Amino acid sequence: MRWALIGASTIASQYVIGAIRAQADGEVVRLVSGSAARARQYAADHGIAESGTDLDQALSDPRVAAVYVSSTNEKHHEQAMAAIAAGRHVLCEKPLALTLEQAQAMVAAADAAGVVFATNHHLRCSGSHRAMRALIAEGRIGRVLSLRLFHAVHLPENLRGWRINDAGAGGGVIPDITVHDADVARFLLGEDPVSVVAQMASTGMGDGVEDSAMSVWAMPSGAMVMSHESFTHPFAGSGLEVHGTAGSIFARGVMTQRPVGEIELVTAAGREAVAYPDHDLYAQGLAEFHAAVRGEGRPAATGRDGVKSLAVALAVREAARTGTRQAVDYGAGA
Repeated sequence: MRWALIGASTIASQYVIGAIRAQADGEVVRLVSGSAARARQYAADHGIAESGTDLDQALSDPRVAAVYVSSTNEKHHEQAMAAIAAGRHVLCEKPLALTLEQAQAMVAAADAAGVVFATNHHLRCSGSHRAMRALIAEGRIGRVLSLRLFHAVHLPENLRGWRINDAGAGGGVIPDITVHDADVARFLLGEDPVSVVAQMASTGMGDGVEDSAMSVWAMPSGAMVMSHESFTHPFAGSGLEVHGTAGSIFARGVMTQRPVGEIELVTAAGREAVAYPDHDLYAQGLAEFHAAVRGEGRPAATGRDGVKSLAVALAVREAARTGTRQAVDYGAGA
């Protein structure tokens, strides 16, 4: 399956290009970027034959069966909709769009066109998160009481730019990281947050967008989720804890793009290290995407998963902005 990349992004260069090429039928044949000079250099650096700034030209290439959208957040909707209209399968970076209505429109358009549309929520592709989900589903910790997600990092210099100073491009830690944590909670617990309370802060790393956020989410089962995201914490580490009536799961270093970290299950029987597969997260996600295109199953994270993680992130930002509890609006047909 031949791909066009929409966006000359760091995530594509570090992870997704290799993941596509790791598939038996995967090949990257085109690149589209807003800058012709950047497109040429990026294509040369990564061995991509065709590059340019014309999205329509790329989408008219009969070789292209799928596109990966990793441009800045405000461009996702328009670019994905163009790809869907051209009959191309789409893997889109999170958040799918800046508004719930745009994200819903993308999913509806893909359904109508009969193309695969997926969200690149990579964490649910990791062996660690799948192992924890299995422990919960098997009842190893009993009824879940709470989940604590801590995903406070120090944003590297090369990833700053629009993420910390451009609200119009979808910058801020909430659309960048809270949206991932929303998907993690949904994936692990199998339910959608009902309402949220939150605070956010801009502590000086950037300008005009939040760089830290904390929130608490109410789940339909009665479980509580506490989520902490930041761009400004150099030594905090990341991970999660799931606490139940019969045990707890402690995971450190697992909120990452690499198959690393440690998981420990604690029950009345004692402490147990939990092993998990260390496969490449992105290669796994691409394998499941390719399988879905062949009609074999579904992507790891569908477009609807992307709509729901965006809905939670939007509710967190509104709760923080207003200082009031916000019901999570998943839109019609959720």
